Amino acid sequence: MPAHKRTHRRENLARFDNQSAIITGAGGGIGFATANRMGSEGASITVVDFHEERAKEAVTRLTDSGIDARMVFGDVSDPKTAESAVRVTLDAWGHIDILINNAGGGSTYDYGNIWELPVDAMDIAFRNNFMGTFLFTRTVVPHMLKHDYGRIVNTASVADKEGNPQRVPYSASKAAVIGLTKSVGKELALTGIRVNCITPAVVMTRPNLELKQQELDYMIEKIPMGRTGTVEEMAAMIAWLSSEECSFTTGAVFDISGGRATY
Repeated sequence: MPAHKRTHRRENLARFDNQSAIITGAGGGIGFATANRMGSEGASITVVDFHEERAKEAVTRLTDSGIDARMVFGDVSDPKTAESAVRVTLDAWGHIDILINNAGGGSTYDYGNIWELPVDAMDIAFRNNFMGTFLFTRTVVPHMLKHDYGRIVNTASVADKEGNPQRVPYSASKAAVIGLTKSVGKELALTGIRVNCITPAVVMTRPNLELKQQELDYMIEKIPMGRTGTVEEMAAMIAWLSSEECSFTTGAVFDISGGRATY
């Protein structure tokens, strides 16, 4: 439990009362759904997004719903963005309790057989999907250690567990997120900080709308439930992993793929 919180929880407290969360990629999709879910349960939210207008709109929607929210606009692969998010959060609320590393995604640029890909496709994928998770975790953890409490949840993908053909950069960069999660979870296991990740199957967020139909069909056919996931389902899982209730699990990978991958 955060040091700045009361030792005994009052019955009328919401799950995230008096806690602050930094959420990357919160301008839409899973990130915004998570911000809305956690904010509705008492959390104060720092929205981080590469698209300034989306970030502004997200903060407006959150504040209109009565959620205390701030905005940071920037590229998560730039160390200055993580530093800015930490500064904004500390200035507003004095502590950082939760970090959701959600920013990332694939594109048509890194789609194709490995021998057909541009040389820089892998570098771009790792910047998009891994470097932000590394930089934000590296920057936020020292502040969590001051209170000996924190929850970090990373968004990986079912693609990194099974591998999607013609998506080598995306699959490999998301697999790196799992490796980071397991390593940092062990590094912090004797503290009050828990580090876990989720591996969603396809969810119809903005990046996935750019997928070729044959790739989308391939992924849905692999899902026993026969449908895509919803952003609300992802947010529900992330919210539990971000809560005090998730106390004996760290460095773990939580499948949320409609039964596609169950290991």
